[in-house]
Amino acid sequence: VQLQASGGGSVQPGGSLRLSCAASGGTLSSYTTGWFRQGPSNRREFVAGISWNGTYYVDSVKGRFTMSRDNAKNSVFLQMDTLKSEDTGVYYCAASRGSRVGNPSGYEFWGQGTLVTVSS
Repeated sequence: VQLQASGGGSVQPGGSLRLSCAASGGTLSSYTTGWFRQGPSNRREFVAGISWNGTYYVDSVKGRFTMSRDNAKNSVFLQMDTLKSEDTGVYYCAASRGSRVGNPSGYEFWGQGTLVTVSS
C-alpha cells in the first residue's frame, strides 16, 4: 500500500491543523494505521493509531488530537487542536499488517512526511 500525507503548515500556538493520509494499492481499513512525528531529537515518536480494537493516543496529545478513518475515501486523518510549540515536527502516516500501534518498527508502509510548525 502507498501512503500520501498532506495538510501540514505553520500555525500559532492554540491553532489547529488537519492532516490527511490517502492510501492507494490497498484497503486501509485492513491495516493498523498510525501517525508518528519526528522532532528536533530526530526520534520518531508515536502520536496516534487505529487498530482493530480501538484508537490510541500518546498522553501528550490526548484531548487535543483526534484520529479518524474514512473507509469510503481510503484515508485516515489527524485533527490537531490547541497546538503547542512542542507539537512541531515532521508528521508521518504509516500502515502495518500487525495489531500493535505504538512501535514504529512494526510498520511496513510509510508515507512521506508533512511538516507542522507551531510558533508565534
